[in-house]
Amino acid sequence: MSGVDNIARLPELRKKLLWTFALLAVYRLGIHIPIPGVDSAALSEFFAQAQNTLFGVFDMFSGGGLKRMSIFALGIMPYISASIILQLLTVVSPELKRLQKEEGEAGRKKITQYTRYGTVLITVVQGFAIATGLESMSSPTGAPMVLYSGIGFKLMTILTLTAGTVFLMWLGEQMTEKGIGNGISLIIYAGIVAGLPAALINTLQLMTVGEITLFILLILLVVMVATLAFIVFMERGQRRIPIHYAKRQQGRRMFGGQTTHLPLKINTAGVIPPIFASSILMFPATLAQFSSNKFLQDFSSYFRPDTILYNILYIGIIIFFCYFYTAIMFDPKGIAENIQKQGGFIPGIRPGNRTREYIDKVLARITLWGAFYVSAVCVLPMFLISKFGVPFYFGGTSLLIVVGVAMDFMGQIESYMISRQYEGLMGKGNKLKGRR
Repeated sequence: MSGVDNIARLPELRKKLLWTFALLAVYRLGIHIPIPGVDSAALSEFFAQAQNTLFGVFDMFSGGGLKRMSIFALGIMPYISASIILQLLTVVSPELKRLQKEEGEAGRKKITQYTRYGTVLITVVQGFAIATGLESMSSPTGAPMVLYSGIGFKLMTILTLTAGTVFLMWLGEQMTEKGIGNGISLIIYAGIVAGLPAALINTLQLMTVGEITLFILLILLVVMVATLAFIVFMERGQRRIPIHYAKRQQGRRMFGGQTTHLPLKINTAGVIPPIFASSILMFPATLAQFSSNKFLQDFSSYFRPDTILYNILYIGIIIFFCYFYTAIMFDPKGIAENIQKQGGFIPGIRPGNRTREYIDKVLARITLWGAFYVSAVCVLPMFLISKFGVPFYFGGTSLLIVVGVAMDFMGQIESYMISRQYEGLMGKGNKLKGRR
C-alpha cells in the first residue's frame, strides 16, 4: 500500500500508467471488431474443435482475436516472428552484424526499420493464407466460414489484417515510449490474461455441478501458488561469475582495483524455445484439420498433447532450442575480449581464450538446468488436465510470459520511483547549498 501511495504522489508516473492502460484498452476493444464477410457462428464451432492445434496456440497469443477473426486476429506475432528472423540473420549476415555493433543508435534504428518491413511482409502472406483457408473451410456442422468468397474477400482480409497488425505495432511502440514497460510484451500479456476470467468462471461452474470436488480445487490452488513461486525464483536465478579489475594509473589518477560480477541467467533463452517447440509439434494436427486423408489423421493422433510421444519430443525440442537460442543471444568470446580490454580477469582463470572457455562451460551447465525448468513448466498443463481434469491450461508458455512480463513491469515501476526519489533529494540539497 505504501508503494501505491508513492505512485499517487508522482504525477509523471501516474500519467505513464494511465497512458499504458488506455492503449491496452484500445487493443482489447479492437479484438471485438470482426473482419467483414466471416460467419462468426461457424467460426466458433470450428475453434471449439481446434483447441489443441496450431490455431489454439495462435489464438492464445492473439488474445482471442483469431477465434473471433477480428482486425487484430494475427496479434503482434508477425512482429515477433520478424524480430526473431532478424536476430537469426544477424548471426550469419556481416552487414546486419555491423549495423548492430558498429553503427550504434543509427544501426539499431535501421534494424528496427527492417523489422517493420518484415512484419508487413509476413502479415500479407499470413493474411492471404487465412483468407484462402477460410474460403475452403466449413464448420463441423457443414456451414461455410465465408459468406461471400472471391478476390474481394481476399483483398479485404489482407488489408484489414495488415492494418491491424501495423496498428498494434504502433501501439506497442507508443507504450514503450510514453508508458511503462515494453509495449509489445504488454500486448501479449494482456491477450493471455484476458482469457483467465472465463477460465475461472468455467472452473467454478464445474465445481457447482460436481465434476470437480472442493478438495481437488484446493490442491489445484496449492499447485498454482507453488508453480508461480517456482517460476519467479527461477526467472530471478543467476550464476554470478566474479570479475576483478587490476589497478592502473593514468596520469595522476588511479583506476580499477574493484570487484564486480558477470550475471548469467538460468533461463537465458526466455520463452522462445517452447513457442518454437509448440509450433513444430502442433503442425501435423493443424494439417489434419484441412485434410480428409486417413493416414494423415492417424499420424497426427500421435502428436496430441496428451500422448507420451508428444511430451517426450516436446521436452527434447525445448532443450535443443534453449541451447540454440542461448548460443545466438550470448557471445562468450566477445565478453571475454571486453573483460580483457578493460583490464579485468576471473580469479584463477587466464584472460583471453581460457576465460571464453570458462564462461562457455558455465553457461552450458546452467542452460541445461534452465531447459529442464522450462520443460517442467510447459509439461505441467498436460499433467493437470489428465490427473485433475482442469478445464483450462495452467502453465506452459503463457504462464512464463505472464510472470516474466509482470516482473519486468513492476521492476520498471520500482526503478522509476527510486530514480525520482533520488532526484528529489538532490534537488533539496542543491537549494540548501545555494542559500548558504
